[in-house]
Amino acid sequence: MAIEARQIDQARIEAFMGRVVGDFGSVMSAALVVIGDKLGLYKAMAGAGPLTPAELARRTTTSERYVRDWLVNQAASGYVDYDPTTGQYTLPDEHALALADEDSPAFVAGGFQNLTAIIKAEPRIAEAFRTGGGLPWGEHDPGVFVGTERFFRPGYAANLVAHWIPALDGVEAKLAAGATVADVGCGHGASTIILARAYPRSRFFGFDNHAPSIARARQAAAEGGVAERVVFEVADATDYPGGDYDLIAFFDCFHDLGDPVGAARHAHAALAPDGALLLVEPMAGERVEDNLNPVGRIFSAASVLICTPNALASGASADTALGTIATEERLRAALAVGGFRRFRRATATPFNRVFEVRK
Repeated sequence: MAIEARQIDQARIEAFMGRVVGDFGSVMSAALVVIGDKLGLYKAMAGAGPLTPAELARRTTTSERYVRDWLVNQAASGYVDYDPTTGQYTLPDEHALALADEDSPAFVAGGFQNLTAIIKAEPRIAEAFRTGGGLPWGEHDPGVFVGTERFFRPGYAANLVAHWIPALDGVEAKLAAGATVADVGCGHGASTIILARAYPRSRFFGFDNHAPSIARARQAAAEGGVAERVVFEVADATDYPGGDYDLIAFFDCFHDLGDPVGAARHAHAALAPDGALLLVEPMAGERVEDNLNPVGRIFSAASVLICTPNALASGASADTALGTIATEERLRAALAVGGFRRFRRATATPFNRVFEVRK
């Protein structure tokens, strides 16, 4: 009644409803992208030119009836092109890089897999709103673990060796000569293996507290031919073994930790005197208004659904849980309490902040 008593801007409500309809389509279509990825529909269309629904169904041994409506959705989404004169659909080469080529820096299908798996936790996250509790990383749908690796790996492959390591003072030369590296929160080991392939004289240790991820990382290292120089172990960020590491890396995980200060202290103790800490964090602003953009929309949602809940479930308080959109100042402060004195932003991408941290 209070709203009815006020004058409503009809154009504004219509514009808002238009946005909502778009969001409805985006959410529902995400599942169709996952289906297209899982069934090889995009790969079958890549480089194939115009195809009818029947032709695509034959290529993928799928039901033409489902493929027909799937293609309408993909054309309505702007993911494929439709020619009404022939009834054929085409996957543009540029879109194929994002949807069908897992080695492309633009590959995004893993991101859709991750997103559709994350939202399955909605009932537990809603309850956490009421209780202030959390949800451990390992209790998410298994698609989260696979999707996370597939989503982040293309960015690491494109940037880690080519841009991020060279941005650190003296680190590239050490790795080339032979260094000892710890990758903390390594997940399925994508970042560790990329580094191991690039720097064959160095030794790498990947640590993660999620045992199934470590098992997959070991398998990936064997498949990648680097198992003799890469060791993966189940360990927490505050108790992984070893010392005098020339480089300790946290790739997109420091903000998830239940005890970021404890992790900083442990890294400080485990790092060689002239060693470096590489901290890769999602892009976020120092002010709320700096996050009111498409990237901030994604990362703030991730903070609510996955990152902050894991921190709270792992011992963080409401005040110490960093979350995905942690400011640079909060990251700097946590590392300073852990003993580090030098902290600088070494480089950045539209999605990442890359920091060099030293004693």
